[in-house]
Amino acid sequence: MMENEEQKPEERANEQKIQAENHEPNNEANQAPSTEVDDFQNRIPLQKLKESLDELKTNLKEIIIGQDEFLEQLIVGLLADGHVLIEGVPGIAKTLTARLFAKSIETDFNRIQFTPDLMPSDVLGTSIYNEEKRDFEFKKGPIFSNIVLIDEINRAPAKTQAALFEVMEEKQVSMDSEVYTMKAPFMVLATQNPIEQEGTYALPEAQLDRFVFKIKLDYPDLESEVKIIQSHHVRKSHLPVDQVKSVLSPTLLLEFKAQLNEIVVEEKIFSYIAELVHNTRNHPHLMLGASPRASIAILNASKAFAAIQGRDFVTPEDIKRTLKPVLNHRVVLSPEREMEGMTAEDVIDMIVKTVEIPR
Repeated sequence: MMENEEQKPEERANEQKIQAENHEPNNEANQAPSTEVDDFQNRIPLQKLKESLDELKTNLKEIIIGQDEFLEQLIVGLLADGHVLIEGVPGIAKTLTARLFAKSIETDFNRIQFTPDLMPSDVLGTSIYNEEKRDFEFKKGPIFSNIVLIDEINRAPAKTQAALFEVMEEKQVSMDSEVYTMKAPFMVLATQNPIEQEGTYALPEAQLDRFVFKIKLDYPDLESEVKIIQSHHVRKSHLPVDQVKSVLSPTLLLEFKAQLNEIVVEEKIFSYIAELVHNTRNHPHLMLGASPRASIAILNASKAFAAIQGRDFVTPEDIKRTLKPVLNHRVVLSPEREMEGMTAEDVIDMIVKTVEIPR
């Protein structure tokens, strides 16, 4: 007992990770609940975080049906202090999910519809002359909110896209020699339609790189669609936003984000992330690889995935869960492979198979 009490936090985390791996089921008959890691004595108290975010997810699932993975990735993006790009056809609740997500966290919410004639000042704000003060004063634009939904982000031209660079990366807006800091939490959720390309502008690589995740949504399966129709019928004339309650405060969210900094990450995990990202830069099927910002995004998202499962250490499985949503918009296929129908996800799978998993 004395030896266990004197273990260093890193050693205890390693021991817990080995225990978790040894408890992985080999067949369906022996499957155990994924929450068994809650029995471990974590170095940091994560029970409150896990319970609060489970409640947040359950709260959203009452309205958003059949999109469990999407909801989890949104929560991870929020914890990782990142922005999320959502790609999917119209009518699959992208906008509704963003609105309900904001209400669940007791935060301000703004929606900006991007159009070809939208100007940077329509997003950031502009200076207006005040006759009483005989001076110009800055009138803040709709980007000044906690959670901002940018609908059809690829419909605005390059100059409007460029207006988002500073605020998404540095969480501030520079205007007329003044710097205006965004109020925490600040998160941009942007949507785009992958089918209709007429009247759209391809997002600059620098813009894409500022999204921690690109989440690709598809139609719900048949069973989920039946539940969606039934849910709509039961609600009658009540709006979905009226049925979702606030379950998480901004103050508590900031506390949870601070806990992520204490998550244990071993040296071999750093090397694993670096090797995966490095391999995107010299892969024969890719014309453009991922940047170091992608490596940091993988690390932050992996810590968030570990935390919401009640673990205070990152495993290789956490890394694998983040790879596709983090990398699929940061790498560019070679023209030959794109013509053959290959996708970025296919290449990511190839890279994962070539890198040895740390033990």
